[in-house]
Formats: sequence, structure tokens, C-alpha cells
Amino acid sequence: MEIRKFPDNNSVNRAVSADEPLLAVISFDGKFAIVSHIDEAVEHHILLSKAGLSDSGIDRYFRIVFDKSGADWTFVCPPDYKNITFKDKRIESFYKDGFSVISEFLHSMGYLVGINIPKRYRRHLNILGDEKALFKAVNL
Repeated sequence: MEIRKFPDNNSVNRAVSADEPLLAVISFDGKFAIVSHIDEAVEHHILLSKAGLSDSGIDRYFRIVFDKSGADWTFVCPPDYKNITFKDKRIESFYKDGFSVISEFLHSMGYLVGINIPKRYRRHLNILGDEKALFKAVNL
């Protein structure tokens, strides 16, 4: 995975050392990510824009905020994710892929932390029913 640190390596490395919160956007295929101190970018779409990418492409990335205590995933499954027609299957695939790709990214950054989906984003999971079954599906 190629990880681009914005605005530069030193600022992100300082934030990591100080356990400051970081923002990241991670491509769905897991090949590319951009990470920044949260104060530098504030929001994921702003991070994309500042990094020279179209902020209208925000729905092409997994989005997290993380530090050494854990990672919060902005769980928003785009309606065209992998061109999966059925909403329940699309969200299930997004969920499984996200945990895999986000875990790989966090490991690459040196973080071995849990991934949390904040309550305000869990409404998308209601379509799938039992949340515990999802966690078993991804072997967590």
C-alpha cells in the first residue's frame, strides 16, 4: 500500500509520536492512502482537496479517524459500490472489504487497534440484521 503523508512525512510522524488524532482516506482497492493530522485537514473531503485530488471522489475511499486508542470508521456505503445491485449484499461486501483494507492500512502505519463504527453510522448495518453475525463474518 502506498501511503502519502500530508502535508509531509515530518508533520504526520510528529502527530504519530504525540498520539494526536489522524485522518485517513484509503482507496477501496487498498493500494493507496492519504493520512494527515486532523488539525491539518479537519475533514476527509478537505484532505482529498488539499492533497490535489477531487473532493467529489470522497465516495471512492474508506474514511477513518484514528489514534492509539482506536479507529473510527465513517461507514458510508456508496450506492454503486462494486456495482452490487442488492443493498444488503452491497453493504455486507463494503463492511467486509473495509475491515480488511482498513486493518492493513493501520498495520502499515504501526497501529494495532480496534475499528469502531460510531453509532451514527450503524444505521446502515440495520439492513443486515444481527451486528454480531457481521463481526463473526470477518473473523473479529
